[in-house]
Amino acid sequence: MESRIKKFSEIGINDVDIVGGKNASLGEMYNQLTSKGVSIPNGFATTSAAFWEFLKENNIQTALEDLLKDLNRETYANLEHIGKQARTLILNGKLSPTFSKEITEAYTHLFSEDLKEVAVRSSATAEDLPDASFAGQHETYLNIKGATAVLEAVKKCFASLYTNRAIKYREDKGFKHSTIALSVGVQRMVRSDKGCSGIGFTIEPESGFDNVIVLSGIWGLGENIVQGTVNPDEFYVFKPSLAKKKHPIIQKVLGDKKLTMVYSETQQGKITTTNIETPIEKQEQFVLSDKDVISLAKWALLIEDHYQKPMDIEWAKDGITDELFITQARPETVHQTINKNIHIAYTLLKKGVLLTQGNAVGSKIVIGNAQLLKSPKEAEALSSDTIIVTDTITPDWDPLLKQVKGIVTNKGGRTSHAAIVARELGVAAIVGCGDATKSIKNGDTITLSCAQGKTGYIYQGECAFKEEQIDFSNIKMPKTEVKLILADPENAFQLSRYPNNGVGLLRMEFIITHYVKIHPMALVQFDKIKDSAVRKTIQDITKSYPEKKDYFVDKLSQGIATIAAAFYPKEVIVRLSDFKTNEYANLMGGKDFEPHEENPMLGFRGASRYYNDLYKAGFALECKAIKKVHGDMGLTNLKVMIPFCRTIEEGKKVLAVMSENGLKRGVHGLEVYTMVEIPSNVILAEQFAKIFDGFSIGSNDLTQLTLGIDRDSELMMDLFDENNEAPKQMIKMAIQLAKKTRTKIGLCGQAPSDSPEFASFLVKEGIDSISFNPDALLQGIENINKAEKQNENIGFLIDSGYL
Repeated sequence: MESRIKKFSEIGINDVDIVGGKNASLGEMYNQLTSKGVSIPNGFATTSAAFWEFLKENNIQTALEDLLKDLNRETYANLEHIGKQARTLILNGKLSPTFSKEITEAYTHLFSEDLKEVAVRSSATAEDLPDASFAGQHETYLNIKGATAVLEAVKKCFASLYTNRAIKYREDKGFKHSTIALSVGVQRMVRSDKGCSGIGFTIEPESGFDNVIVLSGIWGLGENIVQGTVNPDEFYVFKPSLAKKKHPIIQKVLGDKKLTMVYSETQQGKITTTNIETPIEKQEQFVLSDKDVISLAKWALLIEDHYQKPMDIEWAKDGITDELFITQARPETVHQTINKNIHIAYTLLKKGVLLTQGNAVGSKIVIGNAQLLKSPKEAEALSSDTIIVTDTITPDWDPLLKQVKGIVTNKGGRTSHAAIVARELGVAAIVGCGDATKSIKNGDTITLSCAQGKTGYIYQGECAFKEEQIDFSNIKMPKTEVKLILADPENAFQLSRYPNNGVGLLRMEFIITHYVKIHPMALVQFDKIKDSAVRKTIQDITKSYPEKKDYFVDKLSQGIATIAAAFYPKEVIVRLSDFKTNEYANLMGGKDFEPHEENPMLGFRGASRYYNDLYKAGFALECKAIKKVHGDMGLTNLKVMIPFCRTIEEGKKVLAVMSENGLKRGVHGLEVYTMVEIPSNVILAEQFAKIFDGFSIGSNDLTQLTLGIDRDSELMMDLFDENNEAPKQMIKMAIQLAKKTRTKIGLCGQAPSDSPEFASFLVKEGIDSISFNPDALLQGIENINKAEKQNENIGFLIDSGYL
């Protein structure tokens, strides 16, 4: 007889057939990574041989095979009945005295008197394969104490090989039931009920972007995060910054964490779990310190390096000992099997009435009929057009999910069970909406849009959309650099996969409007806000920040860092704020700090604000945020651009103020560009080139100021034309002077994608780069390639004497 028990110290990744994928991985990490600082709770595993022996001794194997022959493999209508009978067969079996003794001895010898609580986990011998995660298919029993309770939990784990969801999963994946054994891992219990727990991915789980580690966490036991019962905290850690020993946390998102799962004792003395309301102060506190986040990220990176593939990990923090542990690791199964060159782009063409929104899973848009369900037992007549709307998705729902078009839940984060399974099945999902079951009516036709970044939107009715398959491997990049114009950090990881040479314009205004929302001077001079309701709102938003100014720096730096990280090491040029006074006034608290102007387009905007006492303290916060990204986080691919700089003297003033705030041109490789959008920028280009490292032509403002047309005026729109000879002459002069001074020059605008002639003009003049909005990028690349080909042909004809 083969060994029935293996200590973690005796097993490794090659023992999947003996102890299953989960236990093999734990043994591998325990043996190979604890010496590198990764904390793995010790334990032992029962073997597949012990499972087969159990079935044989209780005459169960043939009975199970006969039972599964009767499974209706078309409708699975009798799945629940078959599953219950299979589990009953196993639960009625008895563990042999020899096997029971071996488990008891291993439990007694391995765990000291003060650490007798253990976690008992199922581990199937086909688990954690590259295309099958088996996530949530089998049972885990926590806080088990005493040999008798461990033996009972082992048998329950055996029975969980035949949960309804596990049977259906194996059917879907083509596994033969009779060839899969169940190993049970018995592991030191981490008291996360008194601490916290969570999940981590060594890639960004939506886009597959592989330069970040994403950690999610909640208070208490991890079941709440798996089931999606609460919205967790999220932490994004940038791997290159981690490697350079810079501050690597580029984004932190505070979840509500309204419930905490803890242990409780029943009247019969049994230990069970219960959810309690999380105290408000803990809801408003991150579950992990930055130090803990960095420690977990380092461990995740070590695990990924060891396995040489993206990994999905589980972690826990013991609230009694304050120790962090990795409790599980498996290969990430979604993005490993995807051809990264093939991209299906979904574009929403028309929006309906917004019903609700939540965390987007994937990037699809689907239209279907809502079916509100409280449990999987209520499901009737599901079809490929059904969109399930429910409170939360647990593993019990899995057999249904492959039949439907989409999933919407009130609860759950990006790493909940619902999100993981939806990704694996390729089903569109929006989780953590909060009010989906109230906002959506049963039977309604709804549109799910996951194509607008990390936030997913649910619209009433059918919304028109476009679906396009793009093979990036077929796209030839031109010699002229092609960059993106970006504003929203939510789209950055997805868009980084597009063919590009970086970001030519990162518009800071969007981040301030959508993420910060508060006027910076309202944070600097909070006491000067006159409206008491606005004061209260700002007080509520910033209550976790002792210094209100830090809120602005935190939010702005995270938004900028996310985009800079997504495109690293390609350059990302962030334009400092270029709100007009009427736009700044619309920010929370802004009315008390902005002057009224008759023509804001030509007034107090851009560079003129940065050294003026009305905004200088606000500009200092912008500088502090950029310094945090460029210096502290080590994202040195970030470059800074000054907008609307009217004179050389003004440029020097701004550079001096930046230097005062720790952003000195040339220090740590910092480059500072300026926009070329005023005729004075062109006329004095040679002088501007002496104080700036590069130029970016803002064709909209340059056309406006060259032709004397307000670009916001509907009456004058017929005359506004970037293809007009006058602005084109200004652009031509700017490019020529940039070439003369050996200064980089690019252009940001729609014209090169809309007009092949305009693209041809820019290429002919020798512009270094052209930046496009994402929806115009591919057309822009095509236009540039045509222009370069045309130039080559003309050059050939000239060289050959034909012209």
